[in-house]
Amino acid sequence: MVNRDFTAPAPDRLWVADATRIPTGEGVFWLAAVRDAFSNRIVGWKTSDRCDTSLVLGALEYAIWSRDVRDGQLIHHSDRGSTYTSIRFAQRLADNGILPSMGSVGDSYDNALMENFFSTLKIELVYRNSWRTRDEAENAIFSYIDAWYNTQRIQKELGWLSPDEYEAAWHADQLEPSIIPASPTGAR
Repeated sequence: MVNRDFTAPAPDRLWVADATRIPTGEGVFWLAAVRDAFSNRIVGWKTSDRCDTSLVLGALEYAIWSRDVRDGQLIHHSDRGSTYTSIRFAQRLADNGILPSMGSVGDSYDNALMENFFSTLKIELVYRNSWRTRDEAENAIFSYIDAWYNTQRIQKELGWLSPDEYEAAWHADQLEPSIIPASPTGAR
């Protein structure tokens, strides 16, 4: 459904999702995240020591809980990994009126917007740190996503605003009444 067009006219119209590995002293740690294509905001995420359907469902649940999902208006785009093609995941999308979209097999360009976030996360956080435990990694990821990336990290494509600032500006524009000059008869 997306055809590599990662643009959206408003928040909660197109989400992209994926999972990535984070190294720790306790072994591999997985991060699943959901990104809104409109503002690049990470709207949901979850970590686990396993990359399974529960992990990606947890990130989806967080996103649904935190956002204004309207039946039939939101597309959820991911790769064709077994976690995203599971019956449980597909049913949860359907239960919330979210339209599923998946890229072609083995083509990272079909999910480039999510891959872009993971690249940024790894360059700015993961490759600069090492964590003894998964708890340490999870705390660092929480600080990065919720206290830095969404709220403060400016982005060129957002007019040098953070994702939260970009969405706030959009919502403020939606609330301003349009000013239409009155005609000589007083009708608008």
